[in-house]
Amino acid sequence: MSTRHILLGLLASGPSHGYDLKRRHDERFPQARPLAYGQVYTTLQRLVRDGLAEVDGTGSDGGPERTAYRTTETGARELARWAAEVAPPAPYVTNEIFTKVVVSALADGDPAAYLRDQRAAHLARMRELTAVKTAPGADLATVLSADYALNHLDADLRWMTTTAARLTTLTAEVDAT
Repeated sequence: MSTRHILLGLLASGPSHGYDLKRRHDERFPQARPLAYGQVYTTLQRLVRDGLAEVDGTGSDGGPERTAYRTTETGARELARWAAEVAPPAPYVTNEIFTKVVVSALADGDPAAYLRDQRAAHLARMRELTAVKTAPGADLATVLSADYALNHLDADLRWMTTTAARLTTLTAEVDAT
């Protein structure tokens, strides 16, 4: 995730201060890790330093003084370039589930039991996400984010099923080395 590009995208709709950007990030990307305020302000400082954003002014609106930022023309061009860039598929897939299955086989553990437990955890998370996306008033960003996560969890489940069917062969290969 590129925090700088996400903040540039949020600034594209108009000047905003850090608190508002953090709130809007957390609303627009509900399944993502919430941004820390320190991360927002540090990133904003870097955007200004790099000429991608600039200070639009300060105001207090009856509360603490807040600095508003806006995207520069250079920032808008950088955002457009980044948004149009195709994300390459990961060259290597490092997956904790796969690693634990192999390590379990290496350590004379029970990879089948691990896969059953992991499958149960995935199914529970899928139920949670389905409830989130079907809740009354769920906005489209929430639905799309939940769908994305659900599809990844489903792919993991399919992999777990295939792997469970191959555990005897995997264990034999691990034991032979």
